[in-house]
Amino acid sequence: MKAKDLTVLLGVILIIIMLVIPLPGWLLSVLILTNISLALLVILVSMNTTDALQFSIFPSLLLLLTLFRLGLNVSTTRSILSEADAGGVVETFGTFVIGDNPLVGFVVFTILVIIQFLVITKGSERVSEVAARFTLDAMPGKQMSIDADLNAGMINEFQAKERREKVENEADFYGAMDGATKFVKGDAIAGIIIVLINIVFGLIIGMAQMGMGFGEAINTYMQLTVGDGLVSQIPALLISTATGIVVTRVASENNLGTNVTEQLLRYPKLLYIAAGTIFLLGLTPINFFLTLSISLILAIGGYMLERPVKDVEPDKLEEEQAESNQMKSPENVVGLLSMDPIEFEFGYALIPLADTSQGGDLLDRIVMIRRQLAIELGIVIPVVRIRDNIQLNPNEYRLKVKGNDVASGELILDHYLAMSPSVEDDSIEGIDTVEPAFGLPAKWISEELKDDAELSGYTVVDPPSVVSTHITEVIKKNAHMLLGRQETKQLIDHLKETYPILVEEVTPEPLSIGDVQKVLAKLLRESISIRNLPVIFETLADFGKMTSDTDLLTEYVRQSLASQITKQYVQSENSLKVVTISGEVESMISEHIHQTEHGSYLALDPESQQLIIRSVTEKIEQLSLQEETPILLCSPSIRMYVKQLLDRFFPNVVVLSYNELEPNLEVQSVGVVNVA
Repeated sequence: MKAKDLTVLLGVILIIIMLVIPLPGWLLSVLILTNISLALLVILVSMNTTDALQFSIFPSLLLLLTLFRLGLNVSTTRSILSEADAGGVVETFGTFVIGDNPLVGFVVFTILVIIQFLVITKGSERVSEVAARFTLDAMPGKQMSIDADLNAGMINEFQAKERREKVENEADFYGAMDGATKFVKGDAIAGIIIVLINIVFGLIIGMAQMGMGFGEAINTYMQLTVGDGLVSQIPALLISTATGIVVTRVASENNLGTNVTEQLLRYPKLLYIAAGTIFLLGLTPINFFLTLSISLILAIGGYMLERPVKDVEPDKLEEEQAESNQMKSPENVVGLLSMDPIEFEFGYALIPLADTSQGGDLLDRIVMIRRQLAIELGIVIPVVRIRDNIQLNPNEYRLKVKGNDVASGELILDHYLAMSPSVEDDSIEGIDTVEPAFGLPAKWISEELKDDAELSGYTVVDPPSVVSTHITEVIKKNAHMLLGRQETKQLIDHLKETYPILVEEVTPEPLSIGDVQKVLAKLLRESISIRNLPVIFETLADFGKMTSDTDLLTEYVRQSLASQITKQYVQSENSLKVVTISGEVESMISEHIHQTEHGSYLALDPESQQLIIRSVTEKIEQLSLQEETPILLCSPSIRMYVKQLLDRFFPNVVVLSYNELEPNLEVQSVGVVNVA
């Protein structure tokens, strides 16, 4: 065990000994001076800390010092009553304060006790109580702020952990200080009682047992009592003052002395006003020489403080000019141009969704969404920036992707969203609405109707699940917009760790990072996962030397992912229902494909386009009545042109080619697109 640890343990043991065993006067003097030294050290440390947590041991130290001081009181009281002697320090303090008049000395001591108990101790207790209450009340907001910064990517996990620990330590510290100040108050009360005991019982013992006269007894015991009270109350006063300083200290870069001098003397001209006021007081019967001296000191102090300011005025002006020029420089404006990839804003009524202190788990849900989409889509979704927006309606939320509004909705937190089955139940009453993720008819129902709605066949979900599902679907739909060249470079670097030769064969030659990004984005645009990057790069390595057309390369990659695409769309066991494209329509599209040096495009006349669109519309409506997912099947050579043609009218319709399906899959045609 270290020597420092042994010192503290021996100190605690000494306190216990003091309560039981009588101590000689010289040892009491040593312990009394030690007590005063410790009190001075505590108040000096409290004045030089810049943050309350820098003196986090103070509550426990306060308890030990209070117990030490009470042990000294017990020992000195024992010596005063039994031997009429408590050591040289107590006697010296008593003689210095009382002098020749015990009554005046006792009055001075009483005033000191009153100041200690009613002003310092009571004030420190109240401040500690208020600080503890406000610190505990502010904890949820601080935790929410830390979670929001972490989710926004402004801090990392380690920094968030440090901040959370600091918030928890602050709450523990101020809670402990609230309890520790009760010991200070009890110590002040005990000091007053001990003084009364020393005087009353000292007179009785001195006159009855030691044969002293009343005058001798009052002089002896009054002197020792006042001396004992002073050596006890002065450290107590210092400790109480230190308590007030610590709990009222605002976190700052400087200590208390520096802050006081800087802030109190910040305006030197005010010293001239104070000097003038004191000088005018000298015109009254108050001593003119005294007021003139003080006013001169204040005026000289103001001049001395103001002169350095004037001396550095040119430098200050140059510094301010430099700061002004810096604010006008393009570099500062550039910082304002950045925007968050994904933003989720909500009205004030939806704050409980993100406030963990109110049971909100939106932050945790978004973390799970990012993990889920990383597995499903194969990309790392950027951090979602979450913040409240008072410009929105209280129950409204809004999703932005790269600064553009892409989705919005409304939630009622104390209700459940019940999505309607095929036949609605009139007994289920609620607020009609539309499920935001898939556009299904729904109702907001109260919690009392939840069980009845589930029995009636409704799908009932809570508001957090509604918004998390909406966020998931919106991100899926816009995943291709979130994959830029920088994100593509990160995916390539990750793949290079395990497939270095494969990556080197694809990029930077024959394909650039931009070419790879376009291929991956086209796959994501049609909800094709890019998680299987090795297969994608194998295909790009095979065909990248033959063509640089990213549309054509995407078609080759899709065919390489046939197994993945088949599993994605097969509804039942080894069977897929599709709408096929007639040979006439395929020939019409093939004949109108124009090849250029920059790629190929479909140049179909408007009348033919309308005929194809009308036929597709009829087939989609028929499938919707049968609750079937519309999937169009065509030859590989025209697949991307059919998708481009239908994308403006039916963005959610899946268009597949024969080469994108596994050979052993059973394909059932439920309709044919034609122009007849």
